[in-house]
Amino acid sequence: MAKPTKHAPAICVGTGIVMAAGAVAGLVTKEPLWAVAGLLPITIYEAYRTEGETTRWASWVLLVALILEALLLVLDVNLDLAQLLGRESEVVAGYTVPLGPVTLVGPVVMAVTAIILIVRTRGRYTRWLAAGIVIGSGVLIYILDPSIIGQWLGVVLDAGLPELQ
Repeated sequence: MAKPTKHAPAICVGTGIVMAAGAVAGLVTKEPLWAVAGLLPITIYEAYRTEGETTRWASWVLLVALILEALLLVLDVNLDLAQLLGRESEVVAGYTVPLGPVTLVGPVVMAVTAIILIVRTRGRYTRWLAAGIVIGSGVLIYILDPSIIGQWLGVVLDAGLPELQ
């Protein structure tokens, strides 16, 4: 059954404002937890709104990735996946993903998953929310490591552009 849309525009705007505020606070303070906190409401509402069989799972992946990201940041986990696995990249769901600090994997997974949601979902509010998640995830990647934003942005675009065509 379709979710009610009476208050959806206001909720989308509100969660988008919270995401933007978290992103700005994170950029100003260089503290990634602000960006994670800003992404939480928009990601929760995305998981609530999504109804399709595969898109529902994608929304839950977004939420789980965000929660794991928060835990990794709070616990200050500094694990280099490239060193741990002994390779520079890994193929995930058909996409070559460069490996590096584990804290960067979460936002990249979120950005790729949100792009897939933009493409595969029919709901305009779900697309709206997913676009906000892509932006928030990009800001989080930048806060964590500005020097590799281009590399990780390339992964997100490589995954998303074929889906958009």
